[in-house]
Amino acid sequence: MQRFLAFDLGAESGRAVAGILEKGRLTLEEIHRFWNKPVWMKNALHWDFPCLLREMQDGLIKFVRTFDQAPSGISCDSWGVDFGLLDRQGNLLGNPVHYRDNHTEGMPDRVFSKVSRQDIYSRAGIQFMQLNTIFQIEHLASSGDLQWEMTDKFLHIADLVHYFFSGAMVVESSLASTSQLYDACQRAWCRDLIDRLGYPFEKFPEIVPSGTRIGTLDDSLADFIGLSNKHRNSPVIASLSHDTAAAVAAVPADPKTSWAYLSSGTWSLLGVELAEPILSEEAEKHNFTNEGGAERTVRFLKNIMGLWILQECRRTWEKQGIVLDYETIAGLAAEARPQLAFIDPDDSTFFAPGDMPERVQSYCHSTGQPVPEGPGAMARCIYESLALKYRNNLEQMEKLIGRKIEVLHIVGGGGKNRFLNQVVADVLGIPVVVGPTEATAIGNIITQAVAMNEVGGLWEGRQIIGQSFEIERYVPTDTSGWSSAFQRFQEMLS
Repeated sequence: MQRFLAFDLGAESGRAVAGILEKGRLTLEEIHRFWNKPVWMKNALHWDFPCLLREMQDGLIKFVRTFDQAPSGISCDSWGVDFGLLDRQGNLLGNPVHYRDNHTEGMPDRVFSKVSRQDIYSRAGIQFMQLNTIFQIEHLASSGDLQWEMTDKFLHIADLVHYFFSGAMVVESSLASTSQLYDACQRAWCRDLIDRLGYPFEKFPEIVPSGTRIGTLDDSLADFIGLSNKHRNSPVIASLSHDTAAAVAAVPADPKTSWAYLSSGTWSLLGVELAEPILSEEAEKHNFTNEGGAERTVRFLKNIMGLWILQECRRTWEKQGIVLDYETIAGLAAEARPQLAFIDPDDSTFFAPGDMPERVQSYCHSTGQPVPEGPGAMARCIYESLALKYRNNLEQMEKLIGRKIEVLHIVGGGGKNRFLNQVVADVLGIPVVVGPTEATAIGNIITQAVAMNEVGGLWEGRQIIGQSFEIERYVPTDTSGWSSAFQRFQEMLS
């Protein structure tokens, strides 16, 4: 029996999860859960990294107390693009800035004045989003930021965790691929692009492939949290450090079918798994991204604003005294009028925190549609708009990869929403397979097991996952009206 420890960091919360691998089956046990709340400091929104690190140290302590053994492996996964800065002594130079902060406003134009969009896409193949690492670094470099000048190396969030747990100052490939400074074909930093942008290349750390054992638990950390000799020396593994890469690795797909995945949560990430990137002009036109996956695969996908919009609505309703859990909201949505009004989830209106119900209503009013009133109608508008956006992007993707998608796999916490799952199946007109909902932690753990030679590889791991966790299937049941609704939606986007 092997027991692995996965730290799974999300935009709202984090978890320490034990993965127990025994006789070809995997079970999970949540050891510790904690909030991830950003903090406003010096006119900018930051992640509270020391708080997160303390919570993960507590998670390790709880693991040892629960099982009376050291983890068979330790690894962290997190969101992409954001990073922390380390000085020459390895000290963290302030808290990492949050991707929803406005510090990257105007930075794309500054970057494109040095290197064209086409040149960047032809190398990195990454969807252009203002929050990307390349634009965050441009802000630091162009503003003469003192912390950037003092920086020896920068590390993405999960890599930063690995560094403070092991001392290894490396970047795992799936996280590096989100930076827009990573060569999608060569699987290395774009040295010439970095030089043309004027960023010191020595600040860019070594990239390691996913599933690399990078060290062991740091002795000073083990001493600080009081681990005995029996409970230390755990391997620290750069598994799949980007959370979506980990989730995709956990998709229990049939390799003989043409499948796509949807990682559903705060963000919706819709894509396919390929052997090589697609860097064509058409892919750039539709703003698709090529990110690193397990065993040198490419996750060809589209980032879509996901359940963030509903999360922000819920926060606003709570401030107004309307307290609703997500199951209740889904029930209210099911009772609301279908196909009343739609929004473009990726419109910049919905990116920042704030009064999201008012923004949804204003968007519908400005586009000449009926205005949804109340949580049920509002939620139904959001759910249906997401499903229509998935269909729009899936059809674009099918043209680029040259084949039809036969089944969609939904993984992640959003898969718990049965109403939304059925809407997606009806709008797409294809079967939807949902599960596992804890895909990110599972992918993290399976990749650790592969790194430690406990599992033979990606597809063997997927077989184990399919045998170990509950999978739900949805087939289209009510497709009436969705063709005309999709036409309305596309006209709204144009």
